[in-house]
Amino acid sequence: MSPESKKLFNIIILGLSFMFIFTAFQTCGNIAQTVITNLNSTDFHGSGYTSMSIIYGVFSASNLISPSVVAVVGPQLSMVVSGVFYSLYIAVFIQPTTWAFYTASVFIGTAAAVLWTAQGNCLTVNSDENTIGRNSGVFWALLQSSLFFGNLYIYFAWQGKTHISESDRRTVFIALTVISLVGTVLFFLIRKQEDTKTPGEEDSANEILGDSSSAQNGLTRAVAAFKKSIKLSFTKEILLLSVTTAYTGLELTFFSGVYGTCIGAVNRFGSEEKSLIGLSGIFIGVGEILGGGLFGLLSKSSRFGRNPIVMLGIIVHFIAFYLIFFNMPNDAPIAPMEGTDDVAYMLPSKEVAIFCSFLLGLGDSCFNTQLLSILGFLYSEDSAPAFAIFKFVQSICAAVAYFYSNYFLLQWQLLIMVVVGFFGTITFFIVEWEAAAALAARGSDYSSI
Repeated sequence: MSPESKKLFNIIILGLSFMFIFTAFQTCGNIAQTVITNLNSTDFHGSGYTSMSIIYGVFSASNLISPSVVAVVGPQLSMVVSGVFYSLYIAVFIQPTTWAFYTASVFIGTAAAVLWTAQGNCLTVNSDENTIGRNSGVFWALLQSSLFFGNLYIYFAWQGKTHISESDRRTVFIALTVISLVGTVLFFLIRKQEDTKTPGEEDSANEILGDSSSAQNGLTRAVAAFKKSIKLSFTKEILLLSVTTAYTGLELTFFSGVYGTCIGAVNRFGSEEKSLIGLSGIFIGVGEILGGGLFGLLSKSSRFGRNPIVMLGIIVHFIAFYLIFFNMPNDAPIAPMEGTDDVAYMLPSKEVAIFCSFLLGLGDSCFNTQLLSILGFLYSEDSAPAFAIFKFVQSICAAVAYFYSNYFLLQWQLLIMVVVGFFGTITFFIVEWEAAAALAARGSDYSSI
């Protein structure tokens, strides 16, 4: 197998591994609150929203140390261990206890930071400036397939059920745990690249022979990675891209949590309001998969780089926000358990609601594929710290959005995303123009990125 084929193989395996793990995890997240509601009459007194707050809080803080972990342990083993913790979190639901649920939430927050930092490193070392756009698209399309498969399974498995029995719960979560473990095992298939050795890294034979300095070398790499993360945080490019990244955190919370709640709260949708939540998730996944696959294929033929795709993303999202504003009642995000009978500026339409789900997924893929691409391009030598900063900013903003979503009406949530999205698009354009200028100065073809 040629070096290029080996790299593409690694990207596909990376995407498949994430697809399996997040098919399990995202499905678990979507149904966790429903399952917990059925458990709260027992000795279990956990809250899905509290768990999510813990996960995002620990996730944010752990991004400060995740580059050091990846530098010492290596990206492959980091992803394997992180995958095991994801599987343990899902397995808690087989026989849930409150203490295990919250403890697992802390561990998965740390594991998520290490997993995504290692992913960024693995994506970068298996790409170059000619393939980073394609590889980002391929990875994103495979990852977001998890939205489609997980929601489709629940849509059919629990259709018509008003109560989730103990047998139903155990069957689903045993299956999800196995799916997550399959994704974890797939990480072992990723083949090591000869050029992945980090600067200053000693030959592995010394460690095998018991070189007494290996522990000191590991500590040195960890400290160096941490210092590099802090230094990169204050560079012009990272500061500008942080605005774009902040927007992805806000809209991630909206389409993955708030929008489904809005759909389920609209009483005028009738008996279909709850099943529409699953259908909405499926169409978000379709938009993500289509966007990731399409932009991966187009990356080689685009003469204008990443900016047109980001522009498409913000236009698609603005259309979605406009339609949601007209279609959804303003109090839908904070409606009581009984739902809302209010009407916005048009009678609520199921077709428009699901179409907006598709647009939300498509726009999200525009931003995330291009952020992955430009970070891998700009920081090919410092990929782990760069991707850790990316996830730190994104998770902080997602946590903030989860907090204010409990209090803000729909119009204010949409307005926040419009303002941050507008400025995030401009700052991305600035970084991309500078990247194009730097590439031209090296005599490379801009269309290759």
